[in-house]
Amino acid sequence: MGEKVRVGIIGAGFAGHLHAESYQRCPSAELVAVADPNKKACQTLKEKYGITHSYLDYRKLLARDDIDLVSACVPTFLHHEVVLAALTHGKHVVCEKPLALNVVQAEQMVEAARRENLLLMYAEDWMFAPALRRALAICREGAIGEVLVLRAKESHSGSHSPFAKELRYCGGGALIHLGIHPIGFGLAFFRGEVRRVWGVTSGGGEANLMHGDFEGEDWGLGIIEFADGRLCQVEANYITQGGMDDVVEFYGTEGVIKVDLTQGSPLKVFSRRGLRYTIEKADLTTGWSFPAVDEYSSLGYEGEIAHFVDCVLGKSELKVGVRGEDGLQALRILEAIYQAAKGKAVSL
Repeated sequence: MGEKVRVGIIGAGFAGHLHAESYQRCPSAELVAVADPNKKACQTLKEKYGITHSYLDYRKLLARDDIDLVSACVPTFLHHEVVLAALTHGKHVVCEKPLALNVVQAEQMVEAARRENLLLMYAEDWMFAPALRRALAICREGAIGEVLVLRAKESHSGSHSPFAKELRYCGGGALIHLGIHPIGFGLAFFRGEVRRVWGVTSGGGEANLMHGDFEGEDWGLGIIEFADGRLCQVEANYITQGGMDDVVEFYGTEGVIKVDLTQGSPLKVFSRRGLRYTIEKADLTTGWSFPAVDEYSSLGYEGEIAHFVDCVLGKSELKVGVRGEDGLQALRILEAIYQAAKGKAVSL
């Protein structure tokens, strides 16, 4: 491998653009090819980022000898297939969250990476969000004492993807799509053995609070109890209006930290006409708004991709929270929350 990591992106949708932008910002990465069966989407991403090669069949991308690293930015139900194929072709892989539809698939992916001696990297961008990294540093210095409870949520008004509505494509509802962030972050923060899990969700379909056309839940809450008694509360929902709302709170014996990831912009704008963009999933941009300065940086995408590239170059070791094994553990806890939501706490 040369001085640069040569990258192929599979999937030219929303996540594909996030990855492409972040790779373009990384001096040690070179975008070589993109693949997507949607010809228009593939061409759009190719032209926007000056990518030389594009394919409708991702297998043709994987057959190239000049690609070291692949980003799997496809819908969740394709993660298993694409990641296994990439590993078989000798490529390191970055896989978007959630790692797979279920624990069984995730176990097979982690084992395949281990067998092939390749990196399977889990794209948990919260681990690289500057505000959360600063909060972790404050916790490590002991400023708020021993952290006893972590509360975290991700929410917005609902996914626009057709693949988010059917369980066979997505594996669940708001918890697997959005709650997987706070679950993964909480596990990486406490790093302890999980004792018990509780869960409550809306019923899915007609039993949902707002989204009767979603087979999975549109609201979910989970509580993770660790062996030492510390607690992590996670929430995810599709019933929040006004844009994506991500909040993380640390409660310690000597203080509290509150982090507003998505609606805590230092910018405050009033506009009668409306802005072109404020934050992800914003319903309106007129009146008062708090436009994001640079979501690629503030939400951790830029730092995450730079870390993955350094790991492929051998300059760094994968952080806890973004290894394939961490994505697998997050799914184990998620499945336990779903099980607990049916009636009683689940002991692990």
